[in-house]
Amino acid sequence: MNTFQFASDRISINQLQVAYREVEALHRVSCAVQAGRLTGIIGPNGAGKSTLLKAMLGLVPIQQGTVLYQDQPLWEQLDRVAYVPQRSQIDWRYPATVWDVVMMGRVPKTGWFQRFSTRSRRIASQALERVGMNRYRDRPIGQLSGGQQQRVFLARALVQEAEIFCFDEPFVGIDQKTQDIIFEIFHELTEQGKIVLVVNHDLGESIHHFDDVILLNREAIATGNRQQVMTKANLDYAYGGHVAFYSEAA
Repeated sequence: MNTFQFASDRISINQLQVAYREVEALHRVSCAVQAGRLTGIIGPNGAGKSTLLKAMLGLVPIQQGTVLYQDQPLWEQLDRVAYVPQRSQIDWRYPATVWDVVMMGRVPKTGWFQRFSTRSRRIASQALERVGMNRYRDRPIGQLSGGQQQRVFLARALVQEAEIFCFDEPFVGIDQKTQDIIFEIFHELTEQGKIVLVVNHDLGESIHHFDDVILLNREAIATGNRQQVMTKANLDYAYGGHVAFYSEAA
């Protein structure tokens, strides 16, 4: 059994194992997620990509293994994490405006039932402006397009002033403009030294945005630098046969 020792500016995942009703979802996954690099979790449907992200955050129970950040369990430090789930998991009928949704991201800094400070409101306005949604601030969230909704939740993540940003399939059902905005902000966050981890199902051109990749199919097939991981042999093994993907050399 290999034991990984990583620097404190990384998330270290060691021998992580998860099962649902005795069906193994993740088998002894070990890898690292480095600060300052955009990391994608890639793999076929049912590979455990979302499960890995949720297990890291303590949202699903694990059978064994550890997930450490600065030598402490990550799920004990969720105040340092901004997490955006899949859009399909959100109830868009909830009666909240764009502004309400973004300000929810300031609650951990402000406290429940406390008045938001001038600084919090300024941060929220700046985040909405950054994602191009400030003029929709009074619009009910359920009346927005999929891309607009995703941008609002990105703004909510930004106002949390987190160290770690986790996104579960943020590019599903969105337009090209929104995808471009999201990647721009992801790169800004990594330049600031943040940890940015993204579950991504697409093997198209968007792959070239990622610095590092965790290639998963219930176990870690390969992890590390994108060019080293995204080889034909690794992808064929992960996907169980020939798979077409975007190649920068093509």
